Amino acid sequence: MRSTPATTTITSSDGMPLMFVGNPGAVLVTTATPAVSTTVVTVATPALQTEVVMTQPSPKYVWLAGYWSWRNDRYEWLAGHWQLPPNSNAVWITPHWEQQGNAFRFTEGYWN
Repeated sequence: MRSTPATTTITSSDGMPLMFVGNPGAVLVTTATPAVSTTVVTVATPALQTEVVMTQPSPKYVWLAGYWSWRNDRYEWLAGHWQLPPNSNAVWITPHWEQQGNAFRFTEGYWN
């Protein structure tokens, strides 16, 4: 384990390097995997917002529902939208929050 006053690098249970970046309200955890990160906060997530799903642009598009994200030391709602998958076999892994003791862990969504 390597430490500095602001960050600590450790390895996760699956062997992926993790970086913890401290701030007053949360700890951001990023892995070496591109475009996938995890955030841990001690403030419960707000209730999901009701969204109106607009007309699908074409049958190839997938609806990605809105969700709460942690930005600038607070929750921010990211509205749902239609998105064209990167390829025909791609599956959207939905972003989600999971309570772990007194903390809440957020995992970003990604195409698999």
